[in-house]
Amino acid sequence: RPDGVSIMKFAFALGLLGAASFVHAADGFDAAAAFGARTSAFSLSLAPDGKHVSYVVPTPGQGTALITAALEKGAKPRVALVSKGTPERMTGCFWIANDRLICELYGIYRNSSVLGLMGNSAWVAVDMDGKNLKSLSPLTQTSSYAHFNNGINTLGGGIVDWLPGQGGSLLMERSYFADDHLGSRFGSDAHGMGLDRVDTRTLEVKHLEAPDPTVTGYITDGHGTPRIKGTYIPRGSLEVDTGIRHYFYRTASSKDWKVLGDYDETSDEGFLPLAVDGEQNIVYGTRHKNGRWAIYSVSLDDSPHEQLVFGRPDVDVSSLIQIGRDQRVVGASYATDSWHSEYFADDIKHMMAALARALPGAGLRIVDSTPDGSKMIIFSGSDTDPGVYYLFDRPAHKLETFLVSRDPLEGVKLATQQAITYPARDGVQIPAYLTLPPGHQDLKGLPAIVLPHGGPSSRDVQGFDWLPQFFANRGYAVLQPEFRGSAGFGDAWFEQNGFQSWRIAIDDVLDAGHWLTSQGIDPGKLGVVGWSYGGYAALQSAVVDSSTFKAVIAIAPVTDLAQFKDERQSRNYTVVDSFLGDGPHLHDGSPQQHADAIKVPVLLFHGTSDLNVSYMESQRMADKLKAAGAQCELITFDGLDHQLEDSAARTQMLRKSDEFLRKALGLPAP
Repeated sequence: RPDGVSIMKFAFALGLLGAASFVHAADGFDAAAAFGARTSAFSLSLAPDGKHVSYVVPTPGQGTALITAALEKGAKPRVALVSKGTPERMTGCFWIANDRLICELYGIYRNSSVLGLMGNSAWVAVDMDGKNLKSLSPLTQTSSYAHFNNGINTLGGGIVDWLPGQGGSLLMERSYFADDHLGSRFGSDAHGMGLDRVDTRTLEVKHLEAPDPTVTGYITDGHGTPRIKGTYIPRGSLEVDTGIRHYFYRTASSKDWKVLGDYDETSDEGFLPLAVDGEQNIVYGTRHKNGRWAIYSVSLDDSPHEQLVFGRPDVDVSSLIQIGRDQRVVGASYATDSWHSEYFADDIKHMMAALARALPGAGLRIVDSTPDGSKMIIFSGSDTDPGVYYLFDRPAHKLETFLVSRDPLEGVKLATQQAITYPARDGVQIPAYLTLPPGHQDLKGLPAIVLPHGGPSSRDVQGFDWLPQFFANRGYAVLQPEFRGSAGFGDAWFEQNGFQSWRIAIDDVLDAGHWLTSQGIDPGKLGVVGWSYGGYAALQSAVVDSSTFKAVIAIAPVTDLAQFKDERQSRNYTVVDSFLGDGPHLHDGSPQQHADAIKVPVLLFHGTSDLNVSYMESQRMADKLKAAGAQCELITFDGLDHQLEDSAARTQMLRKSDEFLRKALGLPAP
């Protein structure tokens, strides 16, 4: 690493990281602990004056701690806030003033008498020295008189505008619930989403937009003025979401809402607003162009007109690039084999080109910036480098190392990930990523794993990924297929998604295994591993053809499509119903319904507090496999959710997975 300040070392000295982070065991390198450790630091943020920095570090279990530090020589970091992770943990912290930060907390609670598991979010504000802690939204807001959601508010609100330069106030979307507590001063008929200006020091609130049960969100110009409003039209007394979004806009000189247009979540048709540029008086958004997502702008005047800003003929444009407290739009990102950025702002374009020359071959992104853009946090990483955070002084052209994202992997040789294609059975070339163990040049003689991604509306991108890197470190070749049903390659590749078009997706996963054996992999040393949808694909591939893969590992998998559909039903019933559909595929594409077809050993992992995929899906899968005489083990992580955000749990999962594969594939002990 280049010379520079490494604040992270002080975080270790403060004893904030759990024992799982210290991975150099007495008898050598502990790969499971090193790769399973949660990222050493995340959510880095600069104070508006650029004199202080903050970041969040993991603590034992699912805990987190907020660290603040002055950017001057000899300054030591200090702990401003700690969350134990039982259940709430910090998901991000950001400066709202030079001496004050706000943090989002998230936790999963069990309320068996009402709704079972509930994910709750909340925002708190705290001074950088840990004082004057204020709750901007209660973690749970319960009232027996409230009309909606059985009286439980699980939404802590969203930050809409950071109000740069206003000393600690911000704009928040907040949910209100009508309360029939008649005969007292506590009763209220306010219901729906409102937009509030909140002083984080005093909690004084000014209502900018009255609560409205049809409103889904607001977009401002980054300086306190709401310019876009989204609404939906509920269906029926239970306020079922139809998936249709109606968007309205305001001109620069009026407070009247005018019609902008509609967007349909069930078909992805229409213009979806993302960000407003007040100076240009436009809203950026996305819509389809020739079957792929592209960025468009619409003028916010009396005669709005739309124009294409940026699109690609080969892949979807993924997102806007925004920086600073005003969330200035400076470009857009997209992925071919790896991530790319197209910058609209000339000053940022030239700056990033210069940084790329200083840090050649590494992916770069702006993490945070002071309002004037003079100081920035830059991240650089690649497939063989988990990443480094740098402090960049633009006027001085000075770049300093700040901290590394995964301290346990410092000095560890990582595997190179290469983009390839392989033929599917119908002749279509499937893009994929192949990772060989460090030092290996070909596949011959190696054990191998096919690792389908989650989603299914997702994709892999070239870059560091701790799961395939662990298996490569343990001597396995890893192939990550971008099966049809993956997102990012346009509508034609997406098919009807990986559930409704499960047979095409699963055939592509199986053909990934067939290609590996054609390249010299021993057919008896081939396994499949997946998380979430990837776990579903791993199980379903063994249903379709139980001879290709000799071992299956499924982490938090969907195992029954009809059950999964029932789990996901809520106010967004229409969206879920459209995505999963109806018909024979719900039965035919469910591993749980065909457990007797699986003839190879299966290892399942699942957390009991998983809101994405119910723990019951793995439990029932395990029961049916055992009843069918198959070899199956379910490892349960009590109290953990879909991501298993616990270093000890991830370490156990990796270690057990390696042991399971070695036994099932007949591999020698390391």
